[in-house]
Amino acid sequence: MARRNRIELIAFDGDDTLWHNERSFRAGRLRFQRLLDDAGVRLTEEEIDAAVNEVEIANIEYYGYGVSSFVLSLMEAAIDLTAGRVTGAQLAGLIELSKQMLTEEIELFPGARAAVTALAASHPLMLITKGDLLHQTSKLERSGLREDFRFVEVVSHKTAAVYSTILARHRVDADRFLLIGNSLKSDVIPVAQAGRWAVHVPAALSWSHEHADMPTDVRHRIFELTALDRLPEVIETIERGQRTVKSPSRRLPSRRAAAVSGRRRPGEGSR
Repeated sequence: MARRNRIELIAFDGDDTLWHNERSFRAGRLRFQRLLDDAGVRLTEEEIDAAVNEVEIANIEYYGYGVSSFVLSLMEAAIDLTAGRVTGAQLAGLIELSKQMLTEEIELFPGARAAVTALAASHPLMLITKGDLLHQTSKLERSGLREDFRFVEVVSHKTAAVYSTILARHRVDADRFLLIGNSLKSDVIPVAQAGRWAVHVPAALSWSHEHADMPTDVRHRIFELTALDRLPEVIETIERGQRTVKSPSRRLPSRRAAAVSGRRRPGEGSR
């Protein structure tokens, strides 16, 4: 069969799509809880999550996404929740936390290296990730995947307009672009709304700020997989002008499992 819709560019999200990321933020929250305990503030994990999440979301406007924004938000929340009793030594502990998070080892998800290497042999690849430029490029270098990516885009936000701007700059038509990511809100829905193809690979951990419901109007442009090893099948399906993958894994893991107001915990069926 002729390939009617040749994909000219395949993009991956990085954090929690190719490598672990969210679990570091969960560990940071637990460390923050111990700081509050030492300061005499007794709150449940859910209460802390709610308080920190509120500060984090408000601070995105100022600091964007990433470790620096997260730790600055922890410091602000510590001052608020302790009524200013937090000590300089305790805040220094949060600064040390940021350095640990920024330099920790990069651990790829199972199958990520094989999937990227295989696709790089047949298609140009792009990494599209949001956050701090220095940190994101460092993670890509330390992941061992840098040579497989022809293009790297680090953005402050992921919206349909941002994706359209990137693809216009690279002169890629709508039907010839595919993005793979773990976040419906940031990776999948904006790409589909811009008329492109997207693959959703849910992560075991995700921030509740990234939660979104699947829109029915672009559902036909979105494939759902539980792992990266079936990507070649999805790409062939698109390129042959078909609409479904044989025996597809299209059902999302439950989003009700262990939901919290801050960072989400592992759910059933997630990787």
